[in-house]
Amino acid sequence: MAGTDTHGRAERRSAGELESEVLAALWATERPLTPAEIQAEIDGGLAYNTVHTILKRLYDKGLVLRDADGRRGAYRPAKNAAELTAEAMHEALDRGPDPIAALQQFVTGLSAEEERALRDLLGGGAV
Repeated sequence: MAGTDTHGRAERRSAGELESEVLAALWATERPLTPAEIQAEIDGGLAYNTVHTILKRLYDKGLVLRDADGRRGAYRPAKNAAELTAEAMHEALDRGPDPIAALQQFVTGLSAEEERALRDLLGGGAV
């Protein structure tokens, strides 16, 4: 059974994993979700208070927004998954001493489909 160890206890997930699960639930819908709705979407029996704490952490990081127009206590993502991933990639390149070497290493790990997409983007002047 997913989410449990060999003794039947729930596995302890890291804060980063929990944040990713909450963001995935928000990205999967077109509308803001309340903590209770997010709790229902996430498999693994998280307590409501845990979901609320994760949302507060994500809000403090600027990754989710409180829905001011709709239902009280509903949240929506501040960025879509692609935007957040691209931002993380830029931050990683900025941290390293040699961003060109990091890009070379990154490109060697691309699948054929990813490499074609990158070539199309670079050749099409979309970057």
